[in-house]
Amino acid sequence: MKSCPRRIYLNMCRYRRGLKFLLIAIVIATLGFGCRELFRERERKPSALPWHEMTERMVMEPYLPGICRLWEGGRRISEDGLFLKGLLSQYPGLLFAWENGEEGVTESDYARIFLSEGSDEDHKGLPEEALDYGDDAMHLDKSLESAFLKENSSYLSAQQEAGEQDGEEEEMNTNAEERSFVPMEEKSYRYRWEELSSYEELIKAFYAVDSTTVAGEELLRTETLLEKDMRIQGSADEPQILIYHTHSREGFADSVPGDKNSGILGAGEYLATLLREQYGYNVIHNIDCYDKERDYAYSNSLPAVQAILEEYPSIEVVIDLHRDAMPEDRRLVMDIQGRPTAQFMFFNGLCRTKKGAIEQLENPYLADNLALSFQMQAACNEYYPGIARRIYLKAYRYNMHLCPKSLLIELGAQNNTEEEARNACELLAHVLDLVFSGKEPER
Repeated sequence: MKSCPRRIYLNMCRYRRGLKFLLIAIVIATLGFGCRELFRERERKPSALPWHEMTERMVMEPYLPGICRLWEGGRRISEDGLFLKGLLSQYPGLLFAWENGEEGVTESDYARIFLSEGSDEDHKGLPEEALDYGDDAMHLDKSLESAFLKENSSYLSAQQEAGEQDGEEEEMNTNAEERSFVPMEEKSYRYRWEELSSYEELIKAFYAVDSTTVAGEELLRTETLLEKDMRIQGSADEPQILIYHTHSREGFADSVPGDKNSGILGAGEYLATLLREQYGYNVIHNIDCYDKERDYAYSNSLPAVQAILEEYPSIEVVIDLHRDAMPEDRRLVMDIQGRPTAQFMFFNGLCRTKKGAIEQLENPYLADNLALSFQMQAACNEYYPGIARRIYLKAYRYNMHLCPKSLLIELGAQNNTEEEARNACELLAHVLDLVFSGKEPER
């Protein structure tokens, strides 16, 4: 009987020792997961093992909720105030109070700073290769694909050997300048839409879905996307199209900083000119700067675009023209009609994460937005196979709720040239006209 208290005491010691080791293991696991998420590589690959993802969530949710939110949203943390600002970035009310030193945060403050879409857009939650069409792309038959790749390879080789072949390069550039773009009158390919009746086949043929979001069959149905009428209804007597730039300071490899006729602003003006002079549209090109603080570019551009739409209610189309960011060893360029031409990409925000709809980011025109980018992509693939990368679907809104016919376009990337971007504008203008005039899709 005397040994009973001692046995109880020993059992309690063992229990405390086990609990101590368990707590230490939880702390180590939490720190490990947290550090990995904070300093992960730009292109994060999802875990292949369900139990691993479940363990991360069980550990991080109660102990590091801020980092857990960063993981789910796929955000990158600013270098300014890395730890504190990073942890608070998904709690905008607290972040606003911390940055401004105010005791209270109103609902209007919360709405104004709710999401930093400006920097989030730059991060892709999937490998860049997922945006490219593979060998099995329906609109790229082998002979056509081989011809494009051969021409593209020849152009890039010529660029790399520029120092050794100055004379030949000058002659090649002269010949390229003499060539003018001729809009394609006939299709290079025709989709058989009955083959894309299933959601899985549609995604495979057209889309790249970011890891932060989920699309779903209720949003993407081939018949619904095709049947929406995206024609411009009004006349050219009043403004019909608005082109603006949430990120107006984006430039190309040979852009002149600060020159409004260069970079994405210059590309936007050239696109506007083409739409006016060659296709007869009434276009407003807004060149105001909204990205002095990139994180707040979308919240800065929102009231400005709303004001323009109120002043010109005849506007039916809103185009936010950007340029993409790519690894330096990748070039988004093709040879089209003997001219180096930047590839481009249509971008849609779905207003929802994998957990569901983001209530604060409503978009009554989401179905229209998706139909417009789909019809544009289909026309690109049929007339100029390979010029458009897959449509990119991401979680947030990106001010695409202002107009049913809203487009966000990524034109080339930072390592494309001004010439390549301008050449791409000529194809883009033609495809815009095909859809806005009602020539495409065929009905």
